[in-house]
Amino acid sequence: MIQDEELKRMRWASRRGMLELDLVLEPFVNHRYSQLDEGDRRRYQQLMECEDQELFAWFLRRERPRNEDHAAIVAQILEYAHRRDRD
Repeated sequence: MIQDEELKRMRWASRRGMLELDLVLEPFVNHRYSQLDEGDRRRYQQLMECEDQELFAWFLRRERPRNEDHAAIVAQILEYAHRRDRD
């Protein structure tokens, strides 16, 4: 189980100031982050260190992350967003 402090840090880190990113990241962190295993939580934390423009390109599928850890967590976030949009 994750600590409340970790979840709060990731919620704060997920607020990017770019509406398009906020609409993808905030629901994911609010509903899925606490269910991720330790490795995926680490991947998400590393992802939050990336530049907004990189994230934007990845989430719009204009580019693919070169880093496989980034690619893995981006895929999970996109899958969650896609399922959420269909519901």
